[in-house]
Order: sequence, then structure tokens, then C-alpha cells
Amino acid sequence: MAEDKSLNAKIIVPFPSNREADIAYQALRVDAEPKRSEVKKDIVLESNVLTINLSAPEARRLRVALTSIMESLVLVTETMDQFGPPASQEYSHY
Repeated sequence: MAEDKSLNAKIIVPFPSNREADIAYQALRVDAEPKRSEVKKDIVLESNVLTINLSAPEARRLRVALTSIMESLVLVTETMDQFGPPASQEYSHY
């Protein structure tokens, strides 16, 4: 049995509300890691906490993945700040 020598990083991000965490989750989950990078990304949403687990075979690849996910996370949070608190998830229809 081969030994798993991948490097791992875990990012835990608490949000002020479940809705804000869900918005971040929906925005971040759509971007899959390129297959050639060999990086595995797992994003878990529990209540108002977003947990991002990254795994890569090399430190350089993990660093690139961390930089990318952090830039995306900053963009999402700055966008939410710019537009104010999110509306309720329940939408009224005519």
C-alpha cells in the first residue's frame, strides 16, 4: 500500500449569517481545480461556517491553490460588503 505524501491545508471561515456563508459557498464551489494541478479541493458548509480543505502533492501546488482560494474568498466577501446584507433566501413571487 502506497503512503499518501500529500500536503494539506484547512481554512475555516465563520460568517455573520448562514445566508452569507451560503453565498460564499455557492460562489467558491463552482471553480474546480485544474486536473493537471493534482490539487484536491473540498468545501463544506455547516450553518454559518465554511471549511475549505486543500490537498496537493507538492508545496508549490498547495501554495498556488491557497493563493487562488484566498483571492476568491476576499473577492466574495468584499462584494457582499459592497452590496450590503444579503436578502432573505425566501423570495416572494407574484
